[in-house]
Amino acid sequence: MLKIENLHANVDGTEILRGIDLEVKAGEIHAIMGPNGSGKSTLASVLAGREDYEVTDGKVTFDGADLLAMDVTERACAGLFLGFQYPVEIPGVSNLYMLRAAINARRNARGESEIDAMEFMQQVNEKIKHVDMNPDMAKRGVNEGFSGGEKKRNEVFQMLMLEPKLAILDETDSGLDIDALKTVANGINALRSPERATVLVTHYKRLLEHVVPDKVHVLAGGRIVRTGGIELADTLEESGYAGIEQADTQAQAS
Repeated sequence: MLKIENLHANVDGTEILRGIDLEVKAGEIHAIMGPNGSGKSTLASVLAGREDYEVTDGKVTFDGADLLAMDVTERACAGLFLGFQYPVEIPGVSNLYMLRAAINARRNARGESEIDAMEFMQQVNEKIKHVDMNPDMAKRGVNEGFSGGEKKRNEVFQMLMLEPKLAILDETDSGLDIDALKTVANGINALRSPERATVLVTHYKRLLEHVVPDKVHVLAGGRIVRTGGIELADTLEESGYAGIEQADTQAQAS
């Protein structure tokens, strides 16, 4: 589904990604872990098409198409979803209005008819249960007056409504208490299917205890330096990132 080859990217003239290679297949959940400044959020932003990130080398294909040649809207219509580390508020624009507009934009891009109002509300009532969110909150402005945990639950609700082929969730677990973490994890697990894939960007193992990934990657210095199963997250929890970064530095020197 997603294939990244030798991806390099700059931010404000500074190279952050220094040769990312990664392949995510349909049905898989991948976790990307790493210390602050390693390039995790930059990778998520580049894949989403944020304009302030400059790709200087490499290629990215999504469902066989050149992802880097698509603008942000085209990527969204193709089925890519980015969950932000800090979801923004959009006062005056209700969740329901935004979601219906987004669903119809994707349908129009595929040559499909717009969603029926009754079908839309049936989906809202079904999907919102996965994130334990009051249905009245869906009528409010996007994240307007929401707490940190409510914003994260709302973002996962949006993801469930949009049913993306590939969801990239940038530190969705940050700032969540235990109950909110479990609720968000339930929502992420509800999207899991053989036709979809998810990339979780996180610092900590705690989310991975509820959303078990197929693969765990360690990103350090702008490159993926280690890949393994959930046991790799256990190792990081015990010893931190310093040991892996040191081993990578020694390997480059040799």
